[in-house]
Amino acid sequence: MAIVLGKPGVDGLSEAVGVLREWQHDGAPWQLHPGDLGWFHRFGAEATAAAVRTWSRDGRILAVGLLDGPGLVRLTIAPDARRDEELARRLAGDLTEPERGVLGEGRVAVESPVGALVQDLLSEHGWHFDEPWTPLRRDLREPVKDPGVRVEMIGPEQASVWTAVLRASFEGSTFTDERWHAMAAGPPYADARCLAAYDDQGDAVAVVTVWSAGPGKPGLLEPMGVHRDHRGHGYGKAITLAAAAALRELGSSSAIVYTPSSNVGAVATYESAGFQRLPEVRDQCRDG
Repeated sequence: MAIVLGKPGVDGLSEAVGVLREWQHDGAPWQLHPGDLGWFHRFGAEATAAAVRTWSRDGRILAVGLLDGPGLVRLTIAPDARRDEELARRLAGDLTEPERGVLGEGRVAVESPVGALVQDLLSEHGWHFDEPWTPLRRDLREPVKDPGVRVEMIGPEQASVWTAVLRASFEGSTFTDERWHAMAAGPPYADARCLAAYDDQGDAVAVVTVWSAGPGKPGLLEPMGVHRDHRGHGYGKAITLAAAAALRELGSSSAIVYTPSSNVGAVATYESAGFQRLPEVRDQCRDG
């Protein structure tokens, strides 16, 4: 059977999330996580469906891609298909040729698992590796120590508290309450939690969302932010510890996160909360 490139549509998002859950395991190369689709769902179900691509053979999904912006596709592949030559050649063709409806003209980038055959084929097409990112992981077999601050799980009634801190954590952020509710309505959020940390005056100072992929699988932190007016007091470490504890309660085997290697402050924060660096990963780019 030939490889088929498809768009799942809103009705097919749950299937795409389901296969992403199946593919997660400790020791796997860094890859697209169901939580990545969950975080993208802040733009709504239709926008998320429009950004997802699947590659299937004989009805089985072998690869899933998320168009995370106009020039980046975040791609992962079934563990037993990462060196599948037919799939790799189809992926390389679809990624390289704009008329196929994945990436457009100009400078574009692909994130894919280290060791996947498609990386070799893209290199043969002249793609080059971009700036490094640092993945980090914390084992959750042992209990996580108390974060030392009050932490609350955020529900719909407290969404505005969480969104205000997130906006104050990232320069230029336009995150709204409506986007929080859209995110929380997505299929992956059934296994997610939003948390907020508070200072001694009762002000929310840091937030995080954690995404479980199911019991015994790695869970993702995305996003995590500390209010710009409350930095330097250990709240990043505290909310990261709380995130790890929440994922452990959800049954996750480990907590994972990644950040640009150039963001040394973020790397240090995660390490202070017991995360260990994994080998750096790089997107592959094609210049326009």
